Amino acid sequence: MISGKNLIAGQWSAQGNETFVAVDPRMKAEGSVRFFNATDSEIDLAVRQAARAFKAMRPVTAAARAAFLESAADEIEKLGAELIETVDTETGLGRPRLEGERGRTTSQLRLFANLLRDGSFVEAIIDTAIPDRTPAPRPDIRRMLIPLGPVAVFGASNFPLAFSVGGGDTASAFAAGCPVIVKAHPGHPGTSELVARAILAAGEQHGYPPGFFSMVQGDTVRVGQTLVEHPQLEAVGFTGSLRGGRALFDTAARRPRPIPVFAEMGSLNPIVISPRALAVRGEDIAAGLVNSVTLGCGQFCTKPGLVFVVDDDASQTFIARVAELMDQRQPGVLLNEAVLARLSVDVERTYATGRVSEQTATDAVAPEGYSFPNTVFQTTAEQFIRDESLQDEHFGPVTMFVTCPTPDALFEAVESLHGNLTATVHSEPEESAFTSELFSRLREKAGRLIWNGFPTGVEVVYAMQHGGPYPATTAPQTTSVGLMAIKRFMRPVAFQDLPDALLPEALQDANPLNIWRVVDNQLTREPLHR
Repeated sequence: MISGKNLIAGQWSAQGNETFVAVDPRMKAEGSVRFFNATDSEIDLAVRQAARAFKAMRPVTAAARAAFLESAADEIEKLGAELIETVDTETGLGRPRLEGERGRTTSQLRLFANLLRDGSFVEAIIDTAIPDRTPAPRPDIRRMLIPLGPVAVFGASNFPLAFSVGGGDTASAFAAGCPVIVKAHPGHPGTSELVARAILAAGEQHGYPPGFFSMVQGDTVRVGQTLVEHPQLEAVGFTGSLRGGRALFDTAARRPRPIPVFAEMGSLNPIVISPRALAVRGEDIAAGLVNSVTLGCGQFCTKPGLVFVVDDDASQTFIARVAELMDQRQPGVLLNEAVLARLSVDVERTYATGRVSEQTATDAVAPEGYSFPNTVFQTTAEQFIRDESLQDEHFGPVTMFVTCPTPDALFEAVESLHGNLTATVHSEPEESAFTSELFSRLREKAGRLIWNGFPTGVEVVYAMQHGGPYPATTAPQTTSVGLMAIKRFMRPVAFQDLPDALLPEALQDANPLNIWRVVDNQLTREPLHR
């Protein structure tokens, strides 16, 4: 079923000569299917057809988009065992993890369908006219969100289903009413093609124009940059490295007409552990920390890569215990050779600073395949503040303790943090002053604050915020997980003094969609009577 071709506006295409293969990370074995890098002309056609499809899809209702998203979820599930077997071979993530991720992927699609049927996501606001206001009459002004246009989505290496071809970025862009061109991740190209076939089938069922969805393959920088440079593209969704996200952001900014790039990039997800919490439940915290650091072989964007403690005998015992548990845990398999190479370079660079010591053993037996030892570093608050490179992400099973001589020194070290997706505090209820002071500082550094938990595991709900200040993301006011992710691919438009017949249904007097609206500062579903 897997052809290795690019999906260009409903047609499978292989115009180029450059190819690559998938690699099983457990055995370092190359797959048999060659995948074709998309050519410039294929990319151009995909975006031009997406722009044409955007115009054709304007009359498609939110309810119709909801039905399409549900069909896409159904079609992904119909892929059955073939999908799980393919993605497991390409990533080594294991079937239990991947079956759960498939469930999250299809659930996301169905949750966005529910959001569309509710309809209030357009944020309709109406301020009615006051013709007799002095000294000047007030006009009738009505505002709502509309879709941006064609969106490029870059698949992530570490979530081959939930952050890839049919993942959250794609689901939220489709929900907004935007056509999507996916740049598939070269680490799981066969998986990407299978999911692309499912989405295409769903679109055909609902009579969507062929340009509503395309997928381009490629293991070169050229493919992604050519896509972002296309003049008819309107936005980019990206999940990956800081280097990759920043490159796309800079490319989009250099365009004659810049476009937004919603990039989720690197994060250390600091954890602060109070002395009291260590005394009360240190063993439980150690076990939870090790589980979180090694989950998915440390290849989660929410992996805790920094741990702050007050330096004393108890914290040193705790660090030794975490290192012991890390040594006892069998190293896992990384996603691909590129991840291993990057991690190795990053760890060597950290060693070279001369500011850290390693607490874990260096002679751990690694499994066959792409693997890296579970690693615990230690540094001091003084060194951490002095050297910003200690905040570089290690994408793998690596974490670093920062020991602080006093609570005040810990607060100072926290102040030096760069932007992160999450920040966590472990403390006891009676330490409210300590905890409150920490959260007042950490709220400026992260998009999600956690108490007495661990950051790995992101719920797909309305309230979720998966974003944060740079370098965690390029757009800290948005989220890439949860129902509010749809807002990235929409923009507000205000309509002034238009007659009712020319207004979108969401803004018409009768409220034919029966959605929640803010009318003259009141939240209501009632129609207007003028």
